[in-house]
Amino acid sequence: MDRNIMCPRSLRYLLAVAEHHSFTRAAEALYVSQPTLSQQIKQLEESLDVQLLDRSGRSVRLTDAGEVYVGYARRALGELDAGKRAIHELQDLSRGSLRLGMTPITDYLAAPLLDNFNTRYPGITVSTLEMPQDDIESGVAEDNIDIGIAFTNTLSTEARSNGIETQLLFIEPLNIAVGKAHHCAGQEEPLNEHAFEQEPLVLLNSDFALRRHIDLYCLEHNISPHIAIETNSLSTIIEVLRLGRLATILPDSIVCRQHEVYSVMLLPELPHHTITLISRKESYKSPASLAFMDLAAGWGVDGCRKIPSHRSGPCPMSELCDPDED
Repeated sequence: MDRNIMCPRSLRYLLAVAEHHSFTRAAEALYVSQPTLSQQIKQLEESLDVQLLDRSGRSVRLTDAGEVYVGYARRALGELDAGKRAIHELQDLSRGSLRLGMTPITDYLAAPLLDNFNTRYPGITVSTLEMPQDDIESGVAEDNIDIGIAFTNTLSTEARSNGIETQLLFIEPLNIAVGKAHHCAGQEEPLNEHAFEQEPLVLLNSDFALRRHIDLYCLEHNISPHIAIETNSLSTIIEVLRLGRLATILPDSIVCRQHEVYSVMLLPELPHHTITLISRKESYKSPASLAFMDLAAGWGVDGCRKIPSHRSGPCPMSELCDPDED
């Protein structure tokens, strides 16, 4: 062992001798033998190349160097004790931090989950970043974020090679969404692909997984969508919908939580997609990350049961908004 590295035990022994002015009384207070205590302090003095204690009198006193050093020793031990408490606080989730990456879609979907997590663990600071799924994958792989929540269970080849793993939370239905003033609002009959082609749409841009799924659906069914507006903001899409002229495609659980926004089924049916947790495989996960993943797994079970197939009844996510719900 490098003798220049100070052992906290040696510092505690020094402080005890300085307090009791006696090796014997200090050893008794620490429940160690006097030779052990004397040896530890001697090694400390040798490592510093200075005498810390004056042993010449009837009582042991600090030298000038000892007086200076003891002040630093007390502060050092205080910091070490604080560090030990901080570690315990991390383990019991009374403090900590968590970095989450989410797409615009999962940002909306995960709001009840984030509120539930904060209610249970108010000492943990959660930082969320909204980004495309590809950026979430690279952020997790490069340890810039702890966990990603993505609107798909399909990872890129690069992500898989970087050891990214997924945890499926729930399956999310997709439908056309329109505002109250739209001519399709409240329509019970599904829209066919020909009618869908005539509807002007506001969609996320192609950086986002949801848009790529929509494009693939249109390609498979020979649909030429009328895309009027592209954006990277779900809030923009919602506000445009409320104006009444344009439609979009959104998860039902988002539609049901928006005032005066309605879902309309499309035939052939839009594919359902998964809400998936993304994390780094075989790497250290903080207690906060593990707690979030555990809570999300329960949220996923509830989510599968509560997502509706049509626009009716109370919002299926309302129970998740209640902090008293398990």
